[in-house]
Amino acid sequence: MAETFTIGVLSGDPNLPYSYGVDGRFGPDDMEAVRRAVEAVDGLEDYRAIEFSDHGELLERLQSDPPDLALNFCDTGYRNLLTNERNIPALLELLDIPYTGSDPACMGVCSDKALVRLLAANHGIPVPGETVVDLRSDPLTVPELYPAMIKPNGGCGSLGVTTDSVVHDATEADSYLRWLASEMPEAGARALIQDFLTGPEYTLGLIGNPTTGLTVLPILEIDYSALDPDLPPILSYSSKVDPDSPYWQALRFRQAELDTATEAAMVSEAVWLFERLGFRDYARIDFRAGADGVPRLLDANFNPTWSHDGKMAIMAGWAGYDYADLVRMIIEAARERYGL
Repeated sequence: MAETFTIGVLSGDPNLPYSYGVDGRFGPDDMEAVRRAVEAVDGLEDYRAIEFSDHGELLERLQSDPPDLALNFCDTGYRNLLTNERNIPALLELLDIPYTGSDPACMGVCSDKALVRLLAANHGIPVPGETVVDLRSDPLTVPELYPAMIKPNGGCGSLGVTTDSVVHDATEADSYLRWLASEMPEAGARALIQDFLTGPEYTLGLIGNPTTGLTVLPILEIDYSALDPDLPPILSYSSKVDPDSPYWQALRFRQAELDTATEAAMVSEAVWLFERLGFRDYARIDFRAGADGVPRLLDANFNPTWSHDGKMAIMAGWAGYDYADLVRMIIEAARERYGL
């Protein structure tokens, strides 16, 4: 009989404030996602889950009862502070505990969206036109062409992206930039002004590692067709956290139907970014087409939504994998990488 392999499921702390939550807390959906992840691990043969969600005793518990492998699903950051997201893998490395997902160096690089764009552009990957704005400058830089898309250079989960992110003149641009500077300090001191892309929007999930093989999941397309035409077709912060938002209610996901050349180009670009950015075990790369129909890189996600109803799980389902399969594939990718 095989020895049981313990998996430490690391998550956010439901007892602490959480600024990303729509009401400043770790909500019922977040807690259900953690419960389902623990359930998925326990349902795998020869695995046993140990939940690590109390950040007040996280260090002591990891020291006293270290798992064989940590499933790092703590995308809230240590003590639910998004700026501390990379502190979790750093802590695991200090304690010599193997873990799934990207390391602190990868997280640091990918948290700078402008830096990722420069890397991609230098490799020939299509990217939107972009200007970096220092939110501490006066006067603030505003777009030269409208409409334009403005978003934080740092942050994740569409933090700071609202209907006001799409601007149509200098007054709107200046107002939104000043709002970012005053209300979104956790998103960083810089913002991005980008071409407002309105073509199809795609996301591509990968599981595995370059040295041992990557599984590319079926590409997902964001379906904006049911959204009020007066609202800009973007993945706003409210679309991800607020059930009362028209974005949450109207947006749907569907499997993309792409010509062979376009799909092959996106897959090739995503695989290259996975390796060069230092992703490990799983990642999600987002693209959106411009008026010319060419998909351009939007974002590279080192800790994409891992929940049972998130985009990674949806894409895995299209490939014939249930949620437990997805969790198992992430765990086995890490085990193979560590040689466990």
